[in-house]
Amino acid sequence: MTISLREIWPIEKQDDYKVHFARWGGTAQPLEVFVRDKREWQEWQEYRPKRNDFNRPYVFSLVQFYHETDAWLFGGIFRVLGRHEDRYDVELLDAGRAFIGRLKLHSPYRGRTTRPKLENHYDSFEVQEILREPYSGRQFPGYEDIDLSFEELETLVKNDRPDWKAALENTKGIYLISDTNAGRRYVGSAYGDQGIWSRWCAYVASGHGGNVELRALVNDPTLDYCRANFRFALLEHRTIRTPDEIILSREAFWKRILLTRGAQGLNRN
Repeated sequence: MTISLREIWPIEKQDDYKVHFARWGGTAQPLEVFVRDKREWQEWQEYRPKRNDFNRPYVFSLVQFYHETDAWLFGGIFRVLGRHEDRYDVELLDAGRAFIGRLKLHSPYRGRTTRPKLENHYDSFEVQEILREPYSGRQFPGYEDIDLSFEELETLVKNDRPDWKAALENTKGIYLISDTNAGRRYVGSAYGDQGIWSRWCAYVASGHGGNVELRALVNDPTLDYCRANFRFALLEHRTIRTPDEIILSREAFWKRILLTRGAQGLNRN
């Protein structure tokens, strides 16, 4: 039996609201923006296109939960304080604050308009789930199923996700970084007393982790290139007691078979 949003949250004067269906627009996943930086998330509400889309007092903001089909995470209710030619001034209200980052709704919305009228969708919203804690990144999927965008890795690191950290901080291994824009790949390894978690934290901090070829690509301190193009995958994982020479040997193996040396890849040696 489904539960409608109306049953747990009656909203009067729906014609005072616009819905913001925040979804991927080609550069950033709004879900990762929402989790990593609430100020940046507010800027998504302040953005004004050519049309005056937020032409009502309030914005009922939803974040596309892109890991699941037709799922949306509640991102807050914002009051529009001012309308300018290039932006809106907004403030986050206390209304529904306990649901922010926790309330997941189901809606099969596919329309091109990202800021429609609330009354056209309110009755169709179904409560999919209320999380115990505000969303801070997806759960660790197991070593064999790690495939992350830079944005998602950044979210996990900045929130210090305990399940990911526990699994990776005392684990050596071989990993792959793919640049989807250039079509080139980099094979790296975590060995010595540095686990995979620590190594990947270095990439989140700088974008390049000190690697020469990656450094040449990442010359923007905003990390926008990384967020748009880098993906991380774990090729092998080993216990922290594994001798370093085994890790280095396996790293050389993956470089050879994935052709990551020379013009086709991002490894120099």
